Parts: sequence; C-alpha cells; structure tokens
Amino acid sequence: MSEENKTCSKIDEVIEQFAFQGQLITKKLYRNGHINDTFLIVYQLPDGSRKQYILQRMNHMIFKQPEELMENIVNVTEYLRKVILSQGGDPERETLNVVKTRKGESYYKDSSNNYWRVFLFIEHTICLEMVESEKDFYDSAVAFGTFQRMLADYPASTLHETIPNFHNTPSRFRDFKKAVEKDIMGRAALAREEIAFALEREAETSALTDLLKSGELPLRVTHNDTKLNNILFDADTKKALCVIDLDTVMPGLSHYDFGDSIRFGASTGAEDEKDLSKIGVDLSLFEAFTRGFLEGCQGSLTEKEIEMLPMGAKLMTYECGIRFLADYLEGDVYFKIHREGHNLDRARTQFKLVADMESKWDELTAIVEKYKHSC
Repeated sequence: MSEENKTCSKIDEVIEQFAFQGQLITKKLYRNGHINDTFLIVYQLPDGSRKQYILQRMNHMIFKQPEELMENIVNVTEYLRKVILSQGGDPERETLNVVKTRKGESYYKDSSNNYWRVFLFIEHTICLEMVESEKDFYDSAVAFGTFQRMLADYPASTLHETIPNFHNTPSRFRDFKKAVEKDIMGRAALAREEIAFALEREAETSALTDLLKSGELPLRVTHNDTKLNNILFDADTKKALCVIDLDTVMPGLSHYDFGDSIRFGASTGAEDEKDLSKIGVDLSLFEAFTRGFLEGCQGSLTEKEIEMLPMGAKLMTYECGIRFLADYLEGDVYFKIHREGHNLDRARTQFKLVADMESKWDELTAIVEKYKHSC
C-alpha cells in the first residue's frame, strides 16, 4: 500500500476521535503540502447548514516534538482570540481555531504513531502564491505586522522551539563551515566563489543575535515563514484576514519575519533563477512592505528594532543562501531539487540578492527611516 493510501486509510479512525457535530458528508485530500497531509472534512448540521474543517497529519519527521508544537499553537491562538475579541473582531475568521478531540486534547496520535490535528475551515477566503502587485505585498506586510503587534505582550520565552536554531544565523554559519570542511561530495571546487562570498561575511552573522544577547533587541513571538501564501485574504474585499501555518511560531526576532518576507517577495527574480542579471531587490516592493509592516506593528517595535530591519532582510537572505549552499555540498539531502546543481543555483540567487542589497544600502535605510514614525 502506498504511503498516501496508508494515510487515507487512517482517516476514519482519526475522525472518530474529534468532537465533530452533525453528519459526515465529505472527506477529501485538500492540498498537497510539502510537509503536512491536508484534508477537507465537511459535516452537515441538524439545521441543514454545513461546517467545514481542515484535518492534517503532522510531519513528525520534521517537527520532532509535535506535542510541543501544538502547545505553542493552542496557546498563541487562544491569546490571539482574546485580543481579536477585545478589538471587536471575528476570531473565527481572523485567527486559526483548534478543534479538540473528544478527550479535550489538541491532537490525536493514531495506531501507527502519526499525529493529527483539526482546525476550523475559514470560509470564503483565497490564498495567493505570488506577489501580483505592490498592494498584495503591502497587505501581507500589514497582516504580519499586525500579527507582531497582537502578540507584542505575549511571553515569547515560554514558547517551545519547534525547530531549534531555525533562524540562528551564527549556528547556520557553523553548519555551513562544517559542510565546506567535509566536502563529502567533492563539490567545493565547483562553488569556490560562492563559498568565498559566504566566508567574507562571517562577521555579520551575529549582528542580530549579539543585540538580542545584550538586551538591545527584545525577544518576540515570530512566525518564521512569512511567505504570501501563509495569509488568507477575504474573497470579496481581498483584504488580508488571517495569518496561517503556525508550525514554526516560536521565540525569535521581528527581523526574521520582516527579512524573510523581503527575501522572498521583493526579489526581482525567482528563487532558483539561473540568469543572475535578473536578480535584485525591488526598492518599490521593499518600500511597500516596510510601510505596511510598520503600520501593522503600530508602534509595538522599538527604535533599535526598526533601525535594524534592513539587516534583517540581508541576514535572512544570506542565511538562506548558506543553507542552500551547505545542502549542495552535502549532496542535496534537505531541499528538494529538480535539476543538477539546483541548490547551487539557489545559493547564487540569494547571494546576488545580498550583494544588491549592499549596493542599495543607503536607499534601504532611507526607506526605513521614512516610515519609522508612521507607525
């Protein structure tokens, strides 16, 4: 039996464990995600209306402690629910809502030791895979900034690290140096320029973590995967409604969320573009995101945090580049590849983007300065 069929065969067992109401109408694969298996479950209620749910099998090979992951999600979403209610919002549409098992648990461990969870389905929403306009990017920035603001008083240190050292750039750099030294695939000679580029910037790898250690930057609740497709937009108004995919919510720096968005959304080319002449940071998109992020934060960031936002963009891009390069040197064991040298191409695009940020540093800092009092 295929892995997919094995997963599907467990659904009936799993469904029985959750506190659904009404009669089951539909159960079907909803989205082929890279990490979790996702299903749409539809129930008909006694009054004839229908209630939809998202059922997911969590990938405990990537997230080694699913119990801790779910504790994070429950605590953060329940906190968000209170904040949204206090602001007169709709918590069933503006944050994820965990559906408990019949025993009151946030997850169910099946007979094959797989972990499952359920969320309310947020209806009449759309998800965007790519930035189609400056407005899309601005709206996503407001959403992620608002996420920061609503969780500004949450005790971040009480959260578990679902992936230890996920955005710890000095730690990622040490892993990269080990990959270079071991060179188990004999590929280092093919990436001399890229390795040199990375090594030349070693001193900057701790620029943010040093400020965290000294207390000059505060520990925050961070999403850590701030791509456009992790926001639901209202299908009618196209307004950003809800930040989703909270698996990587953990303690961190606001710069991680800002920086990863810029890395992914403000680049002028694809993440694996081979023609590096097409790669650079789009200043208009950088400005749109900066404006939206700071507006969403509404004064919840410190002056030092705002000042260091360009460094967040640079370091998150650099960090991604050294991760791609390390994976290339180690034989492409982490990131999926679709062609020979794919991870090396990805590393090159990230480093080209870093270099372009460096060449436009004055413009980037001026943009941040322009909007730092608008929030």
